[in-house]
Amino acid sequence: MRSSTRLHRRAGLTAAAMACLVMSPVATSAAPLNYVNMGDSYSAGSGVLPLASGITPLCAQSSRNWAHDLATTAGFRLTDVSCGGAQTSHYTNAQYPGTPPQLDALSSATQLVTMTIGGNDENTFISAIVACGSAGVLTGGQGSPCKNAYGDMFANTINNKVYPNIVKALQAVKTKAPNARVLIAGYLSILPPTNGCFPSIPIATGDVPYLGGIQATLNGAVKRAAAATGATYVDLTAISQGHDACQPTKNRWVEPLFGANGLSIVHPNATGEQAMAQQTLATL
Repeated sequence: MRSSTRLHRRAGLTAAAMACLVMSPVATSAAPLNYVNMGDSYSAGSGVLPLASGITPLCAQSSRNWAHDLATTAGFRLTDVSCGGAQTSHYTNAQYPGTPPQLDALSSATQLVTMTIGGNDENTFISAIVACGSAGVLTGGQGSPCKNAYGDMFANTINNKVYPNIVKALQAVKTKAPNARVLIAGYLSILPPTNGCFPSIPIATGDVPYLGGIQATLNGAVKRAAAATGATYVDLTAISQGHDACQPTKNRWVEPLFGANGLSIVHPNATGEQAMAQQTLATL
């Protein structure tokens, strides 16, 4: 099914989702709902132009990210503090000079919070992509050099270090915004289940399912953290099948490393951000 058709079908869910919101605890008055978006580059829409105003360009926050799409569609009052490169530590510490900790945007008046977070912690996922990409180049895209070299290392780091960080971050969000519904999304699929698209994304053929397994471990950690803290998990894995960075331009929601359309390198493009917004509405 083409991505435009799928997006239109998801858009058809908007009216039903909004009807549910009207009856839910997060929308009990006629005033616009107070909505805060937090998190990292997938949440910020880094690479999608134009940049949002009122936040340092270092954050590469897009005015067309999922939060802006969601707020525009639903009529929410948006405060967006998402920032490319953010780790869970930047919820409590400034990421850049003059950039407040992201938790500062929350209060008891906050009614809805969204985020993607965890992918940058311990540099695990970016390290996996760089390591596997370098290994793939050295083998000309053949074999599984990354899996052979690193085995369970990346998955173990996610489960043992990143997962507790996400739990701690969500607990802090709940404390700062006790009246808000909190949603945390997983990450859109970067690669197909098998084969890949060397050299657009220079991952060896045998390492494509290995890297996909690492991403599945990360999304699983996000989902478990949501369950452990009473947050809501937004599952993007199923809807992003067939829209990975190896697909033709018209179908993909994530851009490749080489041959990207725009600046969203190994990140969601504008269509991907729209899909994230629609899935969030459907989840609500």
